[in-house]
Amino acid sequence: MLKAASPVWLFDLDNTLHNASRHIFPHLHRSMVTYIRDHLNVDEHDATRLREDYWQRYGATLLGLMRHHGTDPHHFLRHTHQFPDLERMLVFERGLRAMLRRLPGRKIVFSNAPLRYSEAVLEIGGIGDCFEAIYSVERIRFQPKPAIGGFRHLLCSERLAGHRCIMVEDSLSNLRTAKRLGMQTVWLSRSTRQPACVDIRLLSILDLPRHLRRLRTQDPSPSGGACPST
Repeated sequence: MLKAASPVWLFDLDNTLHNASRHIFPHLHRSMVTYIRDHLNVDEHDATRLREDYWQRYGATLLGLMRHHGTDPHHFLRHTHQFPDLERMLVFERGLRAMLRRLPGRKIVFSNAPLRYSEAVLEIGGIGDCFEAIYSVERIRFQPKPAIGGFRHLLCSERLAGHRCIMVEDSLSNLRTAKRLGMQTVWLSRSTRQPACVDIRLLSILDLPRHLRRLRTQDPSPSGGACPST
């Protein structure tokens, strides 16, 4: 009989651990449009179109800029992720830290955001010590979600198999990749539908502890996991 194993939680950052829609995303979108306008010598309309097109096609504007324009990712991230008043812009749910500390198992942040920004958000939210590691876009070698390469890099680095992990995300495209790798998935959404790639849909991340029985992982081998081969 398979024994229950402690889960490894993979948490997205923006719009998962905090509400980025109110202040962070509008600021980021403006910064990206300005960067594209200035560095590709296009007008505001074309810069906006490119930002949205690359985000839709690749899951991250940065990836499209790297592939089609040779953009230096470090330069892009440094110029677009400047927040002069980050603390005022962040919105966290009350009780988040207490909820995270109640969850059994290891916890990792897996985000398309840069490391410096991710660390700042976690510190301001008072939850940095709840996580063992941060896999930022730099650490996954600029293979942002939903690309499978970033997922595989995390799994190999942590010596994990997908079935040991529970992915908590607001993005369906990212959860589809997680499901392909055998992960259980939690979708934070107000949608009334539940696609096949979603195991549990929640309105609030604070509801996670109430669904632990439905999110049990199994350990089929003594090693407890390894790099995926496909």
